[in-house]
Amino acid sequence: MLWSIGKDSTVMLWLARKAFFGHVPFPLVHIDTAYKIPEMIEYRDKLALELNIDMIYGKNRKALENKQTFPDGNATHLECCKALKTDALVNTINGTWPRFRLNHKTGKYETDKNPEPYTGVIVGLRADEEGSRSKERYFSARDKKSEWDIANQPPEFWNQFKTDFAPGTHVRVHPLLDWSELNVWEYIGRENIPMVSLYFNQGDGTRYRSLGCWPCTKPIQSNSRTAEDIIGELGSGKLTSIAERAGRDQDKEDGGGLEELRKGGYM
Repeated sequence: MLWSIGKDSTVMLWLARKAFFGHVPFPLVHIDTAYKIPEMIEYRDKLALELNIDMIYGKNRKALENKQTFPDGNATHLECCKALKTDALVNTINGTWPRFRLNHKTGKYETDKNPEPYTGVIVGLRADEEGSRSKERYFSARDKKSEWDIANQPPEFWNQFKTDFAPGTHVRVHPLLDWSELNVWEYIGRENIPMVSLYFNQGDGTRYRSLGCWPCTKPIQSNSRTAEDIIGELGSGKLTSIAERAGRDQDKEDGGGLEELRKGGYM
């Protein structure tokens, strides 16, 4: 299961724990761009140790070493996203690049000795979050390179899903596809899920609505300090005319859509 450390994939983590009586029987995979807001990484490792999660991360070490990134001034936002997120995700999933697994005894990450590809992943993706995601299916077939053919997808009518796929197909499963941002926060509030503090106003009148890399992610004006506050804020209609990912600079560079990145394997 992919874990971005954001609200949607953290809800997926919680649902998995409930489904398996407090245990998550599969690895959680995070793509570390090396530019995530520090609190995100601290939260990831703290929760992974507390909940005994089989935690794995991958990264594009070559792009980072060669400084082929936006913060280094050598790539656009989208080029940076492709290198640090898309390429890193695809090659972590297929086992081509090294993975790093959390050792719960030492609290440190070690090179994973198992390069076996993940032929299927569970993703906390929502259709209403961003335009290209609205074209997704609950069971999304990809080729061996994780590439997505939007025009060649089976219909999903009346909760009838295609779940048989040809050998070699990579499948992404999206259980939260029809959840809304409000649904997610209502569940977080109901279950009292511990969230990274960046989602809440810490006293400066701002909070993050969507989390990403620190050079490209901006907070919104908000006084919400708790999940209940955010539920009220969303229910009031105050944010109706503001896109959930309005603070993500790569969306603005691409005119608000990430379809081309997602065709290549972006989450």
